[in-house]
Amino acid sequence: MKKYTINIIAFLLLILQVINPIELYAIDHEWLEVPKSEYGKQVWDKLSFQRNKDGTIRVLSKFIPKTKTEITKEILYTMDINCYEKTFRDVYLGQENFNDFKNPYSDWKDPNGDELIIGVITQVCRFRD
Repeated sequence: MKKYTINIIAFLLLILQVINPIELYAIDHEWLEVPKSEYGKQVWDKLSFQRNKDGTIRVLSKFIPKTKTEITKEILYTMDINCYEKTFRDVYLGQENFNDFKNPYSDWKDPNGDELIIGVITQVCRFRD
């Protein structure tokens, strides 16, 4: 009887897993911080570094505001960096997970004096060499 009950519970858990699979994110991160600004800090993940086919680089990055509120939270980015032109584009955005939202405005941009983005571009481009 006890063995029968254990088998039923195991079967039900298996059915539950098939119906509603658990997402496991076993990705480790090795965050590198760029110089802070008055607005907060920016980090990028050294372990996410990958070269795109067009020669640009893709990394995960995170903005951590100086003060966090319900409105100002961490912002997660999947960003491409063009080291030759010193430009970037945010391909995906998220607050809970990377790649929550595909950025519809993912054109290449100049950092336009943004110290945090310039810091990420500088560090990532040095890292590639």
